[in-house]
Amino acid sequence: MMRYLLRRTAILIASLAVASVLIFAVIEIVPGDPATTMLGINARPDTVAALREELGLGRSAPVRYLDWVGGMLRGDFGTSYTYRTPVAGMIADRLWVSLPLALIALALSTAIAFPAGIYAAARRGRAGDAGVTLATQAGIAVPNFWFAMILVLVFSINLGWFGAGGFPGWGAGPWPALKALVLPAVALALPQAAILTRVMRSALIETLGEDYIRTARAKGLTRGQAIRRHALRNALIPVLTILGLQFAFLLAGGIIIEQVFYLPGLGRLIFQAISARDLIVVESVVMLLVFAVILVNFLVDLAYAAVDPRLRAR
Repeated sequence: MMRYLLRRTAILIASLAVASVLIFAVIEIVPGDPATTMLGINARPDTVAALREELGLGRSAPVRYLDWVGGMLRGDFGTSYTYRTPVAGMIADRLWVSLPLALIALALSTAIAFPAGIYAAARRGRAGDAGVTLATQAGIAVPNFWFAMILVLVFSINLGWFGAGGFPGWGAGPWPALKALVLPAVALALPQAAILTRVMRSALIETLGEDYIRTARAKGLTRGQAIRRHALRNALIPVLTILGLQFAFLLAGGIIIEQVFYLPGLGRLIFQAISARDLIVVESVVMLLVFAVILVNFLVDLAYAAVDPRLRAR
């Protein structure tokens, strides 16, 4: 197990190094000058040159890349070109919105998908399976921002149970903050739950066709008992893969939902930074999200080894 862990850790570090180079290179070649964007197109050339020097944009790309990476390793993400504040503080403030939102949405999608997928697999070909399949097709087809608008219409405008948008901050208390995240989390979770349900159903159906399941059934186990005791664990590997991808998507891909509900999360931050050509913020936020994706995949690989010990010997 230790050798497997060391191999995966080496892959994690190498992936982060390659990702940092790609992120820096891609963002640096995007057209547009941050200094010109900040001062306007009518700014004097010497003023633009002075601001570029102040922002450190006059240095060579390799030097700026090494400074950026070295700063991140020390916890210093630089200073925002637009807001003139530390990027680390901006990310931390927004992360306290996006991370709880992603975790709540992931918990909701898992709580819906696992029972629904098991129910559909146990009743393959029956009315219950058809109903779950129809619901998941609708959940995959309908975009999450449409769900968000329907939720606002029903639960905010008509019933008045939740606010239509905004975030009071955690300083207002846990319940007001969590209440503001409920509708966005549901809007994010429903399409992901539909995808996860389909994966769970397919994985279980495939596992139920294995010889050891037929042997268990021949020994007197019911279909439900065979699923709980034998099939479920072996069907978890593809499900864990989707869970890892979903968490990364929920953390990084909630920009539309954050715009609908006016949440000050990472999605809105990166959107605003791109609009203002605030390169250091864009690079740092994207690198953080890539790190989250790679770290989640690393943890999923470890979960694979825990579920299937055969992987440790490879």
